[in-house]
Amino acid sequence: MTRGFELGLNSFGEVATDENGRQLSDAETVRRRVRFYHQYSTLGALFVGSPETVARKIATVARDLHLTRFDLEYDIMRLPRAARARTIELLGREVLPRVRDLLAVPPVPLSSGAL
Repeated sequence: MTRGFELGLNSFGEVATDENGRQLSDAETVRRRVRFYHQYSTLGALFVGSPETVARKIATVARDLHLTRFDLEYDIMRLPRAARARTIELLGREVLPRVRDLLAVPPVPLSSGAL
């Protein structure tokens, strides 16, 4: 990583429960977005799920890409106002502190045999 160079990531997501993340919107919208389902996975582009799920994904990506900033776009797929408000609340109260905790622990090298 070049010194003085900052890298950020902007992604879409919702913080609620892991199951709720799979049911973001009505059936019509889901049918239209079937090709994007794989993005809900651990390796996918969307940051959707419980505070722990989202925090782990953010921390992993932040560490792997040496991010200095992460922005979550939570106004997606016609989420109701209450769901957007809950996402904001959970980001501040649970996700951010957990991401900080996860990033404070040094990563375990693959060669350590810990896996």
